[in-house]
Amino acid sequence: MELKAGYKQTEVGVIPADWEVLPIGNIATVTSGGTPSRQVAEYWDGDIPWATTTEVNSDTILETAQSITAIGLANSAAKLLAPGALLMALYGQGKTRGKVAVLGIRASTNQACAAIVLSPTVSKMFVFHFLVSQYSAIRGLSNSGSQENLSGGIVKAILVPFPPTKTEQEAIAEALSDADALIESLDQLITKKRHLKQGAMQELLTGKRRLPGFSGEWEVRRLGDVIEKFVGGGTPSRSNPAFWGEEIPWVTVKDFATFNPRQAQESITKLGLLSSASHLITKGTLITSTRMALGKAVIYEVDVAINQDLKALFPIAALSANYLYFWFQYHGQTIDDLGSGSTVKGISLPDLKKIEFGLPSISEQTAIATILNDMDTELAELDSRLAKARQIKQGMMQELLTGRIRLL
Repeated sequence: MELKAGYKQTEVGVIPADWEVLPIGNIATVTSGGTPSRQVAEYWDGDIPWATTTEVNSDTILETAQSITAIGLANSAAKLLAPGALLMALYGQGKTRGKVAVLGIRASTNQACAAIVLSPTVSKMFVFHFLVSQYSAIRGLSNSGSQENLSGGIVKAILVPFPPTKTEQEAIAEALSDADALIESLDQLITKKRHLKQGAMQELLTGKRRLPGFSGEWEVRRLGDVIEKFVGGGTPSRSNPAFWGEEIPWVTVKDFATFNPRQAQESITKLGLLSSASHLITKGTLITSTRMALGKAVIYEVDVAINQDLKALFPIAALSANYLYFWFQYHGQTIDDLGSGSTVKGISLPDLKKIEFGLPSISEQTAIATILNDMDTELAELDSRLAKARQIKQGMMQELLTGRIRLL
């Protein structure tokens, strides 16, 4: 493939001809820390913050869960670091290993973190954003064995492409930091809106706060009294390919985690439906789980079939399906707590039917559900904006950190 004029092929891919590629070891000192003895009380709970991989979960570390004393620092491999050092998690079998954060305070670290103290000739935030962009690739450099870990040597060998001036590096870092700030602000707004919705459910679904125009006592019943019928499902034989196809979405607990109101992860044929214990559930019907994901509920916009772990709830005329949906959202944890089972948690239908249910008038249910639906709509719009912001940030990293787009 012919290179674009002004660009060159390097170990890290195609970059501008005036950029250079350097290993981290050439532009930084890389060290790890240590852990004072847990047996010596005077080593702990001092005034020196002590960072571990637990803290490497945000862009900037401003506080730590644990601290050590000066004598603890002196009697361990822990090292005191100035603000501005980059910390990379060396260990962690989940998503921790390979994550990077900027140390925003004077602190020490344990042996599971690599401290990267960069030369003042390079932009630390440029390097930070580059390492964040290479998260998956860095994890792939881990030592093999019973536990996959990174090491100081591996970190030192990581190659970084650099613009020729620190000014250009900082311009790139600033653009990416601005994108991060937008993402963080949307994250915080979504968290705030979710808390507001939770508070609204707590007040409106319990009758603690009444909407204008509504008064009087709610009727207190059991869930089983306000559901006309509970309909279960089944699974067509996996050995018969004629039962499986793209005719009817077939819902299982797996679909609760990846909920799409118009489709399921699997589909069955009409023959599969007729040849099994599954049932066709009309759109707009609330579906909940009695095995795994207890307390979760969904409503589909299309007709679906369900498996044996789910129940479709058909309410009496005096109960709105939308109101019932939000009731499940609010009481989800209570329902989950009623479940039992050592390996897979489930709840019996009699136990589900016994749960107390406050029943306002249908008009008040509709008013409550409308408010909560509006809050859900706002949250969905914010989630969409957040997803778009993250997508834009990903594209910016691909373009700016490779020099495909130059800011200077």
